[in-house]
Amino acid sequence: MKPQRLLPLIVATALFIENMDSTAIATSLPQIAAELGTEPVALKLALTTYLLALAVFIPVSGWVADRFGARRTFVAAIAVFLLGSLGCAASDGLGQLVAGRFVQGVGGAMMVPVGRLVLLRTIDKAELVRALSWLTIPAMLGPMLGPVLGGAITTYAHWRFIFLINLPMGLLGMWLAWRHVPELRQVVGPLDVRGFALSAGGLALAMFGLSAVGRGLVSAPVIAGCVVVGVLMMLAYARHARRHPHPLLRLDLFRVPTFRAGVLGGSLFRIGIGATPFLLPLMLQLGFGLNPLQSGLVTFTSTAGAMLMKTLAPRILHATGFRPVLVWNGLVAALAMCLFGLFRADTPYWLMVGVLLASGCLRSLQFTSINAIAYADIDQASMSQASSLAAMAQQVALALGVTLGGYALSLAGTITGRPGDDPVNFTFAFLSVGLISAMSVWEMRRLPRDAGAELAGHAQPGQEVAEPKVEARPQA
Repeated sequence: MKPQRLLPLIVATALFIENMDSTAIATSLPQIAAELGTEPVALKLALTTYLLALAVFIPVSGWVADRFGARRTFVAAIAVFLLGSLGCAASDGLGQLVAGRFVQGVGGAMMVPVGRLVLLRTIDKAELVRALSWLTIPAMLGPMLGPVLGGAITTYAHWRFIFLINLPMGLLGMWLAWRHVPELRQVVGPLDVRGFALSAGGLALAMFGLSAVGRGLVSAPVIAGCVVVGVLMMLAYARHARRHPHPLLRLDLFRVPTFRAGVLGGSLFRIGIGATPFLLPLMLQLGFGLNPLQSGLVTFTSTAGAMLMKTLAPRILHATGFRPVLVWNGLVAALAMCLFGLFRADTPYWLMVGVLLASGCLRSLQFTSINAIAYADIDQASMSQASSLAAMAQQVALALGVTLGGYALSLAGTITGRPGDDPVNFTFAFLSVGLISAMSVWEMRRLPRDAGAELAGHAQPGQEVAEPKVEARPQA
């Protein structure tokens, strides 16, 4: 099998087990909460803790891969993720579940970004969009099967088995990676320890403070202190990065318009996407009275639509270019997200399935475009830093999505005076996160019309595409 197909499929095993876990857990939140003696909304801490661990440790993934080799790092990361899965399966309380999810996050922080870095360094840009499609098609099986398997396991067995079903795929991924993933390395400077402390500490404190609001975990002054100190530490890192010769995260990459659009604009779009797997199962189960299996059978159709679109995305981008897709498809995809809030218990299933299917297609096309355009004008010397920075921003956005989705749901209940599972509250929540995602269009409109021409296959042979790169910093 050709490398542009084989390597994406191997990396997809990591995405599969990661997405399988997340979507299966989301479907089973009410049952997990009941057994652990907490509220379903409070379990967003288990979701955000995982995303937080990703955001904290992703910045060092590029340095670790360059220093110790991509193959070793990728295999070890899958092993750590599987260890965290075993911890989650054995947990007897919310604290233990959160700890297990954190260990999973540490593995995931190295797993997916390093796998993506292998693709970026081994596949030509002209083949990158197609390779990313090969990567995400198998990976979509995770979120497609996750809601159904999670619902079936929770309904007919026990939710703990959710964390065990990814063990065979993870072991297969480790074996394939050791045989076929190249041991890519680069000479790197010493680890920016101070930069890691500032960026990781700032993100951890700020995200913990935001996710703890309204949950009664800690007092309001402690929450405010975490957020303020976290923001100050991130500002201190920005100042540190301008002076350090080898900063952990190169913020100057945001000078590249395509990278800025893919990361900042993409983060706004992902906020809504991050909230949807949290809000939708809660609405279907608590608001409409569906059991976990019925809920999973409804929600998986969104991923089926996303999987279908992956085969068409390269052709669409070749026909239209990146900018029209990122602007108009992004706007329609965000508005489709708002439609979820109009579902009611008596809404025909065929209508819900149709809306979710169409939304999955739109979302998939947007993600393919965002993931590709971010690296359109990044040179090879800066690829590991760009991959780490983009992956970190992605996980922060998904964590913010869960957090803001929970806020909006709680706020709606306070404003309307209705119970938390009332469908009207979910209408407000979906409208809020959908409008946030629509704001991404503002950044996409600033892209030049020929942005990503080489990726879309519009560059003529022998023609140089204008690429506003930043100057590559020496690695050692």
